[in-house]
Amino acid sequence: MTAAADAVLHAVEDAPNLAAQLEAVLLVADDPVPVLLLAERLERPVPEVQNTLAGLAEQYKRDARGFTLREVGGGWRFYTAERCAPVVVRFVLAGQSARLSQAALETLAVIAYQQPVARGRIAAVRGVNVDAVVRTLLTRRLVEEAGAAPESGAMTYRTTAYLLERLGLRDLSELPPLAPLLPGLDEAVSETLEAVLPEAPEEPAETTTGEQL
Repeated sequence: MTAAADAVLHAVEDAPNLAAQLEAVLLVADDPVPVLLLAERLERPVPEVQNTLAGLAEQYKRDARGFTLREVGGGWRFYTAERCAPVVVRFVLAGQSARLSQAALETLAVIAYQQPVARGRIAAVRGVNVDAVVRTLLTRRLVEEAGAAPESGAMTYRTTAYLLERLGLRDLSELPPLAPLLPGLDEAVSETLEAVLPEAPEEPAETTTGEQL
């Protein structure tokens, strides 16, 4: 065997397997990565990538690791294991206070369950002006514009993939059930949103002309 052939052989033998490649890529990803993109960049078949990801997720769960691999918001990403959440909260979030206000949580719930929905409809459901709150939700990338309503031409809004990621959901069908009448937030929905979205300082009572962010 020539020196060149020997070098090529060792390079192939030392190359990381697909599982290791996926772990390395996902560790540096800021957002969930779709299977199609992983398969394209790693030059491997989509079914092989999907099966490897599912196998890794099951392995981490079986080994009771401090992190999990989950498919959320249309892609795969590493997350802290749920049982380790209290430790992470104490280490990272202690003393921080940046949650959304109750007004913003209610507005977000209306959009999530009635999207795409225009500001006029949101205001009618909540009984208050929601312009400022919608701007806040847009700034925080929790909602986005969904185009003009065919009937009125008013801009409508929908939730973002970023919100699904923060909630740990694959799609909107996994949202908790909501009571038929809004804006009375279902308790499970309120607790879910408050657990993952930032908190705002105390605010004065809202009025029919505007509300605190």
